Amino acid sequence: MPRLAQVGRDGAAPDILKVFDAVFGEGVDPIENPGTATGTPGNWWTVFALVPECFRHAVAGFQFYRGRSRKISPRLRELGQARAGYARGSLFVFSQHCKALRGAGFTEAQIAAIPAWASSDCFSPIERAVLAYTDDLVLAGGRVPDATFDALKRELSDEAILELTYITCTYEMHATMCRALRLEYDDVDERLVEVPLPEGETRNIDFMRAVDQRDPADPA
Repeated sequence: MPRLAQVGRDGAAPDILKVFDAVFGEGVDPIENPGTATGTPGNWWTVFALVPECFRHAVAGFQFYRGRSRKISPRLRELGQARAGYARGSLFVFSQHCKALRGAGFTEAQIAAIPAWASSDCFSPIERAVLAYTDDLVLAGGRVPDATFDALKRELSDEAILELTYITCTYEMHATMCRALRLEYDDVDERLVEVPLPEGETRNIDFMRAVDQRDPADPA
């Protein structure tokens, strides 16, 4: 379950109800009958509705990146969004934008290669530049080498690069928030926990003693 409360139809503002109708089906209460057409629980929408201004701001961002006046192509935009989701470790963002990549014309081989794109030969030079730039934004905190930026500028306008940067960073934010709030497919338990000793074993064990060949009297 998400870490925050959710808002259903009875607590949603009128404009948010219209979005609920589009996402969940007309008149459907997303708390009583969760689920969207893509198979997600849909709790991103119900949690963000806690703060209507936040909900509206996020939805306006979706409308921005899909706007007809965008200079960045849908293919490159979605490539950056999918890689941002993967790099930030959000199953939700990565999974949703893998689906969008198919709509943008990417092949199954290309989608499967996104996790290891650097060792793949199925992307064009500009696609590789977008993937490298996304990693610089997400994994290197915006520390972008000149060579990567030059590769973008050989094929993209300044306006397109700004749009790509803004949209990719926005989806890094969404990926981070989904993990923090345990939304959608990112509602998972922490994997890195201590593995217990075998049943019945309670001693404190020096687990490296078996391979430590030093003389016990050696102070080093």
